[in-house]
Amino acid sequence: MSICEVCGNDYAMPIVVEAQGVRHTFDCFECAIHRMAPICEHCNCKIIGHGVESEGRFFCCVHCAVSQGAIGLVDHI
Repeated sequence: MSICEVCGNDYAMPIVVEAQGVRHTFDCFECAIHRMAPICEHCNCKIIGHGVESEGRFFCCVHCAVSQGAIGLVDHI
């Protein structure tokens, strides 16, 4: 059994994610997203899709990035 680091649930089939050399244990994707997903610097939503990065800053979309002064980004939707 493994303890989820977000909700504390003791679960027999955990999700284990290793990122930047650190191992994380979760009982569901919701908890993994809560802990691991970056946050858009403009609208503060969790970035669970591709998102965009500009000069080390993360955004959920080009619109949010441009709203914060990023230049040269293109949305390929």
